[in-house]
Amino acid sequence: MITCTLRYTIDPYKLAEFEEYAKLWIPLVNRLGGTHHGYFMPHEGANNIALALFSFPSLAAYEDYRERMAKDAECQAAFALAEKSRCILSYERSFMRPVFE
Repeated sequence: MITCTLRYTIDPYKLAEFEEYAKLWIPLVNRLGGTHHGYFMPHEGANNIALALFSFPSLAAYEDYRERMAKDAECQAAFALAEKSRCILSYERSFMRPVFE
């Protein structure tokens, strides 16, 4: 299993727009074979950092998701929402492997 960790730098004046974007992606990732663990919005501390975590059985499964996502109309609409609102200033993507025991 791999977990994709996304660290977003967001516009703190556009939290509502980012949250709308985030809510679109949770069912999309799940529909396309992943397990979304949620978005984590600013609360205390930095007001411009948000996180998202979602897992796939393998890196190959993630690569398949990326290919399918690129062709999916709902995914493209979610990207367009972020682009139009400019709620995301930048992001970093990392891949982690969980340790349970």
